[in-house]
Order: sequence, then structure tokens, then C-alpha cells
Amino acid sequence: MTTETLIKSIQFADLPALRAEFEGGEYAGIVTQKDGTNVAVIRLPGRGEDLDHSGAKAYAAERGGKLPSKVEAALLASNLELEDDWYWIDEDYDASFAWCFTSDGDTNLTHKSAEGGALAVRLIQITA
Repeated sequence: MTTETLIKSIQFADLPALRAEFEGGEYAGIVTQKDGTNVAVIRLPGRGEDLDHSGAKAYAAERGGKLPSKVEAALLASNLELEDDWYWIDEDYDASFAWCFTSDGDTNLTHKSAEGGALAVRLIQITA
């Protein structure tokens, strides 16, 4: 979790309903980070198109967010309505390949030079 994507904290009781407009985007649900921290995942407006992996990362950063992780991507595909396409994930596989996901939740490896979609997410820490 990086400080540029963690904009503030919120109490669990103050979270909105799924798909509600929230903090400048659409609330997708909660994930637990590797360090045990729970965060709310917000999909930011817009969709990047025809972007390679580095272009997709830049697109997300320009919107004040990041590309989703594999877990966050699964949450987006499960809880939100996404355009039928594939989208980049923030995680590299190696120097040449990175992960991507489809609107129905499948994950795949794709060459980083391939052109695909990009969604930006913002994370908000959940406090007790």
C-alpha cells in the first residue's frame, strides 16, 4: 500500500453500499492487504484504451490512483459492471510480461507491449 493511493481512513460503519458513488469514484468493496490492513477499493471514473502496461500505469497515476492488484481486480470484476474487455493489473510477472484481467474476472499473462484497457483504483484504509 503506497501513500499516494491511500487518501485517508474511514470507519467500517461509514462505508457506502456497493456500486455507490464514493470519494470521487465507485465503491467496489473491501480487500485485506498482505500486512493485514483492510482497505476500501474505489474505482475512479474513466477507462484508458489501447495502452501498453507502462502507459496503463501512467494513466492510473494521472487520475490519482493506481492499477488494481490481482485481488482488487477480482473485486472489480465481481462487484461492478465493467465494459467487456481486458484490463491491465499492476503486478509484473517478469521483465516482459504482466498480469491482466477480463471483465468476467479471468486473469492472464500478457506481453507488456500489448495494448489493452486501464482502470484506476484508489484505496482507503478502514479503521475500527
